[in-house]
Amino acid sequence: MKILVTGNTGQVGWELVRSLQPLGQIIVAGRETADLSNPAQLRDTIQTVKPDVIVNAAAYTAVDKAESEPETANLINAQAPELLADYAAKAKALLIHYSTDYVFDGSKPGAYQETDTTCPINVYGHSKLAGELAIQAADCDYLIFRTSWVYASRGQNFVKTILRLAKEREELNIVADQTGAPTWARLIAGTTTCALKQALVERAKGGFEPGIFHLTASGETTWHGFAQMIVELAREQGASLLVGKINPIPASAYPVPAARPQNSRLALTKLEQRYAVRMPYWQDCLALCLQEFSLN
Repeated sequence: MKILVTGNTGQVGWELVRSLQPLGQIIVAGRETADLSNPAQLRDTIQTVKPDVIVNAAAYTAVDKAESEPETANLINAQAPELLADYAAKAKALLIHYSTDYVFDGSKPGAYQETDTTCPINVYGHSKLAGELAIQAADCDYLIFRTSWVYASRGQNFVKTILRLAKEREELNIVADQTGAPTWARLIAGTTTCALKQALVERAKGGFEPGIFHLTASGETTWHGFAQMIVELAREQGASLLVGKINPIPASAYPVPAARPQNSRLALTKLEQRYAVRMPYWQDCLALCLQEFSLN
């Protein structure tokens, strides 16, 4: 079985290449061979490889930059997934795709269910929602996983930023009125592998059902709480940090081009019931991830 992984150098993609190894022949498709902003190249690669499974971990993720580059964001986050879904439909392949909490506006008081009405409030969210809809319209076998606040020991992310700033500054100001679940890229990859195993069995028996699932760590926090926990756990693991105070601030005090949802909490019930998994708490995942950092 051929499994094509796009975005293999990204946070999630890198973990996927490791996690999926036991399931088949992994074919990585980076920008050199599968640039999602180049439809002709992407189509040629897909048709040459003829994968049985496509795991699309590539995306345009520069949320603020997307406000000034809507066409590029849409090309990568909507048109490219549509192309992959069209192939999957014609070749009877399985498509696994990742989406985001940003398809919601963040106004709901509780955790979002997969069936809740989508209402993006920025260009990035609109482009990711368009990708979801294109995949569903293609009538292929698909699994879409919405996740949030992704981090890893590689790439650019909030954890790495906080660790750097905590060594440089005595005081940090961090947004405290946006809520979500920090999610380790390795958790996403491991859960994807579990889901793919089951999907392959279901497809072989003719009982597969496509769907959208929320995939995050358990629990919730704010960016401020996340930053505090990063510093606390890093110190427990021996890090020498300069920071002494982490101040909570409202999002309005830290203006950015793209609006963010205040509430990014995603309900995990559907995922946990479908795949018989129990998602670990975000604090436990963070502690494990920090062991991969050079903290001194």
